[in-house]
Amino acid sequence: MTLKGKLKIDSVLLEKQAIEELHDKSYYGRIKGDTLEISLPESAFLIYMGKIRVEFEEKEIGFEDFFLMASSLLKNFELLYIVYKDLRERGYYVQPGVTGFRVYPRGGHPGKTPAEFFVFVTSERIPLLLSQLRLHLETVGNLKKRLVVAIVDEESDITYYEVKKTSPSGTYVSGLRKGLSKASLLEDRVMVWDYDASLALQKDGFFGKPMDEGHLQLSLIEACYLLKKDILEIEDRNHMVLDFKMFAETASRIESDFMIKYAVYEKLRNEGLAPKTGFKFGTHFRVYKKIDDMKKLPHSDYLVHAVEQGHIFSLQQLSRAVRLANSVRKEMIYGTADSQVDFLIIGRMRL
Repeated sequence: MTLKGKLKIDSVLLEKQAIEELHDKSYYGRIKGDTLEISLPESAFLIYMGKIRVEFEEKEIGFEDFFLMASSLLKNFELLYIVYKDLRERGYYVQPGVTGFRVYPRGGHPGKTPAEFFVFVTSERIPLLLSQLRLHLETVGNLKKRLVVAIVDEESDITYYEVKKTSPSGTYVSGLRKGLSKASLLEDRVMVWDYDASLALQKDGFFGKPMDEGHLQLSLIEACYLLKKDILEIEDRNHMVLDFKMFAETASRIESDFMIKYAVYEKLRNEGLAPKTGFKFGTHFRVYKKIDDMKKLPHSDYLVHAVEQGHIFSLQQLSRAVRLANSVRKEMIYGTADSQVDFLIIGRMRL
């Protein structure tokens, strides 16, 4: 039997019989007194499934008309419907939530089990603000749930990503002493001339890359870290000694986002991790948790990209980064620097 309902601005109200038929058996909607209120995505799905008929201003409206009206009433309605339908057809019970939907584990349902994760729905065409992502993370974190971002592409395929905070750490400990050597700032890198210091920096600290036997070249990030730790004294080409502030200002003129990258690099190093350039992977750093033998380097564990607090994600770029990280068996991490450095893991989720 098809149940009847009425469209009321942003939801559909069904009569008492729907409570037993739709809510108690399949967990659609929310009970409001003697009626059942169902959201617009739920309503469209139930119309499509032939379970309800909906009236507006005393006139029955079919799936097409309802869809058109709902898309004018609810922002991104078509995206929400596509994701809602997909989740329902995968066997999940889904209800409206603070980020879009809350989703219950298979075998669970409202009233029996808590929700498993919350879903935020967006389009591949809509830039994603880091601030928005952090707000959703904080919201679902307070509820002790997981956050999933559902991205709908132009052909209505959906990719699900789980986003979570992380605190990466490793076991790598540098044995370098203070005042190890002097080094020279060249155009966009730093050169260590002393043979023993070059060997120690590479062997005992996993810093730099030999230019030839006895001479080590360091990246600006590495050199700045070593300068701050008082391991190196750095001069410019005129033999002027540079302090941390002077070096950082020079490096920032060469690389505009230098200080954001540096803050993330320093945090990684201080947490027992060994970061090296991630240029070949299209990220700022590839990161090792443990290194036992410099001659037999393991595969790196993470790819880390440093972003500012006002960062806006291009979802095409995000998709490429996560897919690449997964293809080389690494986790994709974004480091954000403000008063402190925070890390977010973004990874594909298979439902």
